[in-house]
Amino acid sequence: MRILQPFAIGLVGLALQVPVFAQDTPGTAPTPAIEQKDVPDQAVIAARATPDVAPNAAVAASAAVAPNAAVRMLEEFKESDVKFDVNELVDILRDRRHEGWVLAAYPDPRTSQPLIGAGFSLDLPERPHAQPDSLNPHSFLEASSADLWEAAGFDPGRLNDILNVFYERRRKWSKRAWRRQLYSLPAQISDDEAVQLVRVGAIQAIYNARAYSRNFDQMNGPQQMAMAQLVYQMGLNLQHFNAFLSMINPDGVGVPQNAEPVAQSAETDSAMFAQAVTEAADAPAGMDQSPEYWLSVQKSLMGSQWAHKYRTRAISVIAMLDPAYGDDPTAAEQRVGAVLRPAVVHRRGRHGVVRQVSAAKHHSKSGKAKRTATRAKSRKRA
Repeated sequence: MRILQPFAIGLVGLALQVPVFAQDTPGTAPTPAIEQKDVPDQAVIAARATPDVAPNAAVAASAAVAPNAAVRMLEEFKESDVKFDVNELVDILRDRRHEGWVLAAYPDPRTSQPLIGAGFSLDLPERPHAQPDSLNPHSFLEASSADLWEAAGFDPGRLNDILNVFYERRRKWSKRAWRRQLYSLPAQISDDEAVQLVRVGAIQAIYNARAYSRNFDQMNGPQQMAMAQLVYQMGLNLQHFNAFLSMINPDGVGVPQNAEPVAQSAETDSAMFAQAVTEAADAPAGMDQSPEYWLSVQKSLMGSQWAHKYRTRAISVIAMLDPAYGDDPTAAEQRVGAVLRPAVVHRRGRHGVVRQVSAAKHHSKSGKAKRTATRAKSRKRA
């Protein structure tokens, strides 16, 4: 019976096509064990044991799990690379006075594209952005929304689910329905996850701020933070701020000469902007921390449409460019606010053109106006 046992086991092994003799015996190579592809640990061991096959197998395995370049750059970011506290920048960007804070996907008021959290775009593709400055070794990082989502550590399938819900709602809802239900939508992400998305966007902005300014590492902490905020808020539109970019890269290299000044076109004829362009040509060749130089840099932004349209936000950002900002931030903001006047909106009323300053003012209504408004609301309810 003992003699028949090995023979019986061999027959069973042949019937099941199992390599019975793959169990290691002294002096034999374990190559038959590679056939067990349903056991990943054995495959890895076998691949390491066979140098002729291992390189291709290792490349295939790493390609399946390795993140792309954008995700890898974001994950490898170190806070010691900048001179300011990244957490402080995140707190500024998530401030509800500057950005929205909605924990469900909602449409951008201008483009109707899906946003979430503090204005994080959910469906942007990866965009090409060439580096026009031959003296700046840093490239731009214009990752897709999916890459940023992955860099935040979130499941890609979850992003698809959020987008599906958004597109279905957008197909059914009007703009009025969106406004009415915006802050009552069921949350699709948590507060902590929204903060993480802001953080990833801030890191991307830091990368691009360094690509916009070859002297970024020579700036002080508040100036670096101001550059990151400008990139975060404007995105690709910052490349059209020709006067500003000429001044922070003083010799003019890297500024496209044929770029269309989209963001500043409405203010090109202003005296302040013309003065900034003139001063840009006379700017020093290296990083200068003199008050006169940075005042000219600030003026190049004060003359823009962005600064007038988002005055409160612009004052806080432009003030950070002041070399003395760290000594007295309030005084620096007051100096900018004294120069950056509120935008003037021209509205055509019943009796002609009405000039209205777009500053936040609260005017008390007369008794008659109150009664008229009350009656209008009553009719609307009815």
